Amino acid sequence: MAAFEPLGVVPRYDAPRAKVDPNAEHGWLRRMWPVVAAHRVLLVGSVVAALLALFAQVAVPAVAREAIDEALTDRTADLEPFVWGLVALAVARGLLSFVYRYGLYRMAYEIEYDLRSILYRHLTRLSFSFFDRVQSGQIISRANSDIRSVQMFLAFAPLMATSLLTFAVAFGFMLTIHVGLTLVALCTLPGVYLVGVLLRNRVFPLSWIIQARLAEVATIVDESTNGVRVVKSFAREEQQVHLLARAAQRVKWASVVQADARATHSPWMENLPRLGLAGVLLYGGWLVIEGQATIGTLVAFNAYVVMLQAPFRMLGFFLMLAQRAAASAQRIYEVLDEPPEIVDRPGATDLVDPEGAVVFSEVDFGYRDGPSILRDLSLSIAPGETVALVGRTGSGKSTVCRLIPRFYDVDEGFLRVDGRDVRDLTLPSLRSHVGIVTDEPFLFSESLHDNIAYGRPDASDEEVEAAARAAQAHGFIEALPEGYDTVVGERGYTLSGGQRQRIAIARALLARPRILILDDATSAVDVQVEQKIHEALTSLLVDQTTILVAHRLSTIALADRVLLLDDGRVAADGTHSQLLATEPGYAAVLAQLEDAEERPLEEVL
Repeated sequence: MAAFEPLGVVPRYDAPRAKVDPNAEHGWLRRMWPVVAAHRVLLVGSVVAALLALFAQVAVPAVAREAIDEALTDRTADLEPFVWGLVALAVARGLLSFVYRYGLYRMAYEIEYDLRSILYRHLTRLSFSFFDRVQSGQIISRANSDIRSVQMFLAFAPLMATSLLTFAVAFGFMLTIHVGLTLVALCTLPGVYLVGVLLRNRVFPLSWIIQARLAEVATIVDESTNGVRVVKSFAREEQQVHLLARAAQRVKWASVVQADARATHSPWMENLPRLGLAGVLLYGGWLVIEGQATIGTLVAFNAYVVMLQAPFRMLGFFLMLAQRAAASAQRIYEVLDEPPEIVDRPGATDLVDPEGAVVFSEVDFGYRDGPSILRDLSLSIAPGETVALVGRTGSGKSTVCRLIPRFYDVDEGFLRVDGRDVRDLTLPSLRSHVGIVTDEPFLFSESLHDNIAYGRPDASDEEVEAAARAAQAHGFIEALPEGYDTVVGERGYTLSGGQRQRIAIARALLARPRILILDDATSAVDVQVEQKIHEALTSLLVDQTTILVAHRLSTIALADRVLLLDDGRVAADGTHSQLLATEPGYAAVLAQLEDAEERPLEEVL
């Protein structure tokens, strides 16, 4: 048997270089490390440049000390070499600072790109059950603000580490100059540490709350935008504004509390080291007066004390970034740790050149934590047969359609295509042979040509036009100012409902599926156009298995056989005429359809 050949798509962008550590027991930074390590060249190069810049910075007070003591005070050396030395150190530090900052920011943005790619790739593998229970705003928030929070921390963390290393090197130089002065300069650091711990303990839970509430705002905006027609049709604009205002108020409250925590603690963290500077000036001045230290020593010491303060000026901001990044990373990991429910079984094989036979055997199914929709369902559809599924709302018609391409797996029983359990088939090969069109088709904000060619982007213009003609869409497309190049609005709402359905049918036809499922896909199309569509299907797709979820009498008339579903089971099976003559329940369902179409039942009977 030939192997399944997936549709070839030439990658236009680089794939992520690494994946997040899947071990949920590890800390968030350890889990993120493989992604960071994949950019080790930028990281190491930036760190080396930062270290060289650090040594240039630390060397400045030492050179200044020698210049003051030897060239100005003792006059035992020329001042010019010291001046040029300071200029060289300044230039070197400026260039090196540019190099390491550029490298770190580029690394951070590349990691942000990788994280977005990793998250979206995982989202494409997740099953429908995940999207059934997770709001789109929550996903958008994780893909945007949460990833940005992690990116900002990864950009600033090396800078903070460099500042801490500056602290250590300056501390070492200070010890070589005068131990007593060093102890005076550092006497306030225990207090800074305690304030930092208090700030961290307050900021972390607030960061989690802020990110969660930002996601709530994103959800409201997303739903209000996508549902704008519903909002306006019920004149509920003010209600949506109030919902957003309430969510924004909740974000503001948490942000103000966080800002209050920073405003309370950060001044202590920044100013306690300055008390040490005052002590150094007091004690150092006394040492100079007593002749136990030189003026150059005191100047150098003050410069090193300023270097000691730099990390503490950043500490409050960095702690906030760290806690927000930790909270955001956990929210990202919540998605990445979600396992896809629908996956290929070990040893799954490709479905190649199927005939299109579909068999349900004693199938039970219910959506997550919900009641059973299908109960002991058994039905059989022969290759090339056109079957209509008829039943009242909630009888399981659309659920049957969703199980065939394995959007969900059956709870009990078996679903087979060409005699093979769909769980033993690879998902790409199965879904490539199943085309499904719903009553509310989704169109992308792209050209009509690209929407039709979505399943086959390599299709020629002639093939796209042929599919549009078969779906009876070519006429209205040609009437548009830009024809097939016309870009539709979001979700295709610049088109009518019937036009959107015809574009979706053309998209399915172009993919040439062996099994075509039309889930009330012509509900917004008039009867004459629907008849032409089905005539085109008959001639265009030979030996194709077609499943029609029928809510219109005209659709039922196109089927070779009708299956009446009731309470998740097949209540009757036969032709339209047979069921009318033998099944009262079928006539009752048709009566409901007749009411919808405003046609007398006698006309149908």
